[in-house]
Amino acid sequence: MTSKNSRLLDDTLLILTMAVLAGCGLIYEYLLSHYAGRVLGVMESTIYTMIGLMIVSMGLGAFAARKVRCAFNGFVYLELIIALLGSSAILFIGALIAFTQTLPHLIADMLSLPPDMLPQGGIFDTLSFLAFKSPYFFGVILGFFIGMEIPLIARIREQIHGQHLANNLGTIYGADYIGAGVGAAVWVVFLLSIDISKAAALTASLNLIAGAFFIMRYWQKLHWRKTFVGAHLLLAAVILLMFNYGNQWLNQMNSVLYLDKVVHTQKTRYQQLTFTERNMGVNSTNTQFGKTQQSIINFYINGRLQFSSIDEHIYHDYLVAPVLAGSARHDNILIVGGGDGLALRGVLKYSPNSVTLIDLDSELIDIFKDPSTHVNSSLARKISYMNKGSLQDSRVTILRSDAFITINELLKSGQVFDAIIVDLPDPSHPDLNKLYTVNFYARLKQLLGGDGLIAIQSTKPYHAKGSFISIGKTLKAAEFTHVQQYHDNVPSFGEWGWTIGAKMGASPLARLNKLDKLPIQPRWLNLDLLKSAFIFPNDFYNNTENIGVNTPGSHTLYQLHQQAWQNQQGIQ
Repeated sequence: MTSKNSRLLDDTLLILTMAVLAGCGLIYEYLLSHYAGRVLGVMESTIYTMIGLMIVSMGLGAFAARKVRCAFNGFVYLELIIALLGSSAILFIGALIAFTQTLPHLIADMLSLPPDMLPQGGIFDTLSFLAFKSPYFFGVILGFFIGMEIPLIARIREQIHGQHLANNLGTIYGADYIGAGVGAAVWVVFLLSIDISKAAALTASLNLIAGAFFIMRYWQKLHWRKTFVGAHLLLAAVILLMFNYGNQWLNQMNSVLYLDKVVHTQKTRYQQLTFTERNMGVNSTNTQFGKTQQSIINFYINGRLQFSSIDEHIYHDYLVAPVLAGSARHDNILIVGGGDGLALRGVLKYSPNSVTLIDLDSELIDIFKDPSTHVNSSLARKISYMNKGSLQDSRVTILRSDAFITINELLKSGQVFDAIIVDLPDPSHPDLNKLYTVNFYARLKQLLGGDGLIAIQSTKPYHAKGSFISIGKTLKAAEFTHVQQYHDNVPSFGEWGWTIGAKMGASPLARLNKLDKLPIQPRWLNLDLLKSAFIFPNDFYNNTENIGVNTPGSHTLYQLHQQAWQNQQGIQ
């Protein structure tokens, strides 16, 4: 019979262990959810699906824990399994996706098949589908084992006390809930800002420490003691390797998801940033980046292309030129988003007195503002060439904050802007959706001068027609006097669209029709090409009555965009 003090010590250690493991379990849910969201591209629904599946599998694991004969031995085995799966699951997922994406190319090379006969469909399509869904499989397996922890610890407490404990489950669940809350805080404050492989390795190390504690504390109750010790030492070495090299391995495997070589990847608190480079061969007449070798830089956020250096000027010409050419003055300009400085580059050509730029992701801004200290020297030169160092201009005020909140602060300070440019990513997440609502546009209207214009990037007018039209309707609902939309082809994106609105006075197109030429000649765009962009097919706006206005809380635009993306990708 153990002493009262010994039982108290055991109780304290077990409850603390349960709290720590609960935090680890929640972090694993977040890790797999966010990685799956990056791979599958449907971030919000993927996160919810992953968490739901893991909770269900945890319940199944709790039932299965009844089959474990010895709770002490079972718990040590369990922590070994969870530590192994938790630290390696993301690497396994990356490896599976890499294998299925490269397999057709390997077979084509082996059989000397031409590029247009790359084996696709059938078994290759099935393997690719399974690989991209593998995050859910690992989430279910990991959740199953995590679910076994509470029943085993509850049994261990009762065996130590030698009796049934009336408040046993309440105590264990209390520790579990508190630990999960602490785990969520650790995720938000610390783990979100580090590489996902490092976060997984650090979390897995806690499971391994819990197992080691059991070996030391309950040595006499365990079988296969030396095996347990050896397994822990071996897994500790594996976790250390994953902490040091896991991100490098993961980046190499993730590179197959992109058409070109990944030259920089970085996980910020809000998103995954990826730069790729494609060398186009030697061209002695092209000194675009100060070299004789021409290359194309592509920039992705959460796996979605944001710009390509070969044609980003087309997109940004259409975003900037109409709104500034049609506005009476250019003294004070507001840009919402645009942390890459590319829209700002075009705005500065109009010689404004001041430009205010609002972007939430401070780490993204740092890369594009001072690339030499954040990326390799070659990429830094190319970024600086693209945005012309616009973010370092003394006329620019950068607000690193949530635009939804910051707009209120600008209103309180009595700011008025001659033109507003909204250059945000597509509304693929509820947090972005709020920046496309009638409420947000109405507040932007209050910031806009009476004869100013607002321009908004508005996603794809054909592949995401509902989203495109909803943005126009939402801006109109914010009581802009004139709202018009325009479109053109951006080769890297396909057909793309923009929305432009006037607070009062003549419509944007009427203002452009009065011009003989654009006041500042962009690299790509001319006045005739711009005017033609306002023309749509005869039936484009027919039967659009059911496309709603995006109001706060409705998620109308987010849902339209998600459905369009799923249809385009064949995800149903």
